[in-house]
Amino acid sequence: MEQMISNPAASGAPAPGDLIVDTTTQTFAKDVLDASMKVPVIVDFWAPWCGPCKQLTPILEKVVLAARGAVKLVKMNIDDHPAVAQQLRIQSIPAVFAFKNGQPVDGFMGALPESQVRAFIERLVGGVGPTPAEELVEAGRMAFAAHDLAAAAQAFAQAIQLEPGHPAAVAGLARCYTESGDFERARQTLGLVRPDAKNDPEITATSAALALAEKSADLGDTSELLARIEKNPKDHQARFDLALALNAKGDKEGAVDQLLISFDYDRNWNEQAARKQLVEFFDAYGPKDEVTLSGRRRLSSLMFS
Repeated sequence: MEQMISNPAASGAPAPGDLIVDTTTQTFAKDVLDASMKVPVIVDFWAPWCGPCKQLTPILEKVVLAARGAVKLVKMNIDDHPAVAQQLRIQSIPAVFAFKNGQPVDGFMGALPESQVRAFIERLVGGVGPTPAEELVEAGRMAFAAHDLAAAAQAFAQAIQLEPGHPAAVAGLARCYTESGDFERARQTLGLVRPDAKNDPEITATSAALALAEKSADLGDTSELLARIEKNPKDHQARFDLALALNAKGDKEGAVDQLLISFDYDRNWNEQAARKQLVEFFDAYGPKDEVTLSGRRRLSSLMFS
């Protein structure tokens, strides 16, 4: 499967340049007061030296774009254009004001997390939908579930273009490469995640799935392993290898069953290798997966019986 990163398809939403602008003292009236007669306008007062501003502004831009034209964002550098901030008696930044019908109607000071910024904008305009990148991620997930790896990779790659480092998009694209057997490119893709999302559950689950795929790559046919188990049900190594092979084929339930049987026979075999491999499976499947939930319950029952 070739890497597919291209320009995102047009969504029909207003262009970012129409929704997010920089203003000056001279253009403030047109960009904010006049514009707010049609839609609410959010003004982000910031400065280049302000660390929290650098955290907040990308969040504001993301949520404003998700609102698809229901609200606009105007950014004002108070170092270059201090007059308006002085008139509004702004004493610390970042400072955010919302204008409707030419008047300030709401606002907040300081950097807020995305959930609170989204709630702030929703008070102005009602519900805020998913961003274009989030829509592409969902499309990628649907294509992946339908085993259309090419379409899934395309959608995830486009989402990464729109929001570089987006953890769900990075994880999705890495899973496409893992599924196609291109483990090196999968690992490179995981390295694209933005720094603050390295421990995102989707990233950690995809990393675990990649490790499992690499471990299972050379196991080959399962018939020999099944024959060994039939001859000796307590052949733990055969069960362990069979579990890896079954997981690689997508039979998660079968893989977990084999390791639970091994653990039940001898939990201390190879320094509890069956239990440790089960935990690795659960990490790869994710905490909400039905096989994870069932497997954890069954493992706990065996451990404390």
